[in-house]
Amino acid sequence: MKTMSCNQLGGACEVQFHASTFEELTEMSKQHGMEMFQKNDEAHLNAMKKMQQLMATPEGMKTWFDSKKDEFSKLPED
Repeated sequence: MKTMSCNQLGGACEVQFHASTFEELTEMSKQHGMEMFQKNDEAHLNAMKKMQQLMATPEGMKTWFDSKKDEFSKLPED
């Protein structure tokens, strides 16, 4: 298991996600983002806007995904 925070993934808080794979981690982050969207959490909504701008192009999305996946791979096991 490895751990990354919402903030490390471009979010707005320090909620921790624990997963064996990066794909599991991104799914947890996505669920958290949907919960914060439903709660109309301003900080998370602002972070989502920034992420949308960052990922406006396929290249931007791939660059972000690859960099976060690399960061995850370098983390120590919990």
